[in-house]
Amino acid sequence: MEWVTTTGSTVDEAKERALDQLGVAGDDAEFEVLEEPKKGLFGRQRGEARVRARVRPTQARQKVDRRDRRREKAGDKGERTKGDTSPGGREKSGGQRAKQDATQQDAPKSGEKSGERSRQGQRPKQGGQGQRAKRPAVAAAEADAEVSASDTTTPPAADAVTSPRPATRKEHHVDAHQVGAEAQKFMVGLLDAFGLEGDVTLVEDGDDLEVRVDGKELGLLVGPRGATLQAVQDLARVASQRRLGDHDTRLRVDVGGYRERRRAALGAFAEKMAAEVKESGVARVLEPMSSADRKIIHDTLSGIDGIATRSEGDDPYRRVI
Repeated sequence: MEWVTTTGSTVDEAKERALDQLGVAGDDAEFEVLEEPKKGLFGRQRGEARVRARVRPTQARQKVDRRDRRREKAGDKGERTKGDTSPGGREKSGGQRAKQDATQQDAPKSGEKSGERSRQGQRPKQGGQGQRAKRPAVAAAEADAEVSASDTTTPPAADAVTSPRPATRKEHHVDAHQVGAEAQKFMVGLLDAFGLEGDVTLVEDGDDLEVRVDGKELGLLVGPRGATLQAVQDLARVASQRRLGDHDTRLRVDVGGYRERRRAALGAFAEKMAAEVKESGVARVLEPMSSADRKIIHDTLSGIDGIATRSEGDDPYRRVI
């Protein structure tokens, strides 16, 4: 799971915003405090707290432990049977031999004689009937070994069955209008869940869809620098995929015209930075931005002669130079 970075007036507030983006409880996430708010004169707070968080990774349990426990149980059973040399142990093994002889009365006499000779030949080595008492444990160990072997061969067969799934997803076609309708329904439910009031409209341009939410006091759905809005957009896409399956439709969610205002502000900022670079001849490194904001910078400066842009770093600290 990738790291997400959030800010707040306090560390706890930044953590709460990170949990809202990740959609998990506090016990299922791990945090890293990047910056704490500083205190200025007269105890007034300066700056914001920055926290980095991600979903706590988990490790799958290995099946080897179960097979090892089976082998250990089988080995312990064999050792206990082999080491039982008390008179009571001999009487119990003798009772088992009597049951086996009773079930083999229909066998040919020649087989019985040959079996007796073989048992007589084994008595001096294993102390009488101890060899026959050991056989059930050996059989159990072999059975466990066969089960373990079957367990290890099962997963490749399952993988072979599930491997064609990506091809099936590519062939699945979803109508763009249905995707937009599901995303619109999700946003209406989200407004009701937060107790907010607003109008949700769907704008279609081929496979490009935009769900617009207009109303008052919708800043909760935008968040600092549009971080919450980006998470809401991802949730709307996931909601449509769960209902309709995977699709290649481009879906965008805008709340209160924030994206248009952000695009205009970033465009003006990029042109100002380009003018300064032309005058000084020194490259400028911009602050870390989301992929959508970086695209606005690249698109704005692509038509200016003498200016070239590139992105460096890893998310969430990737920036434009």
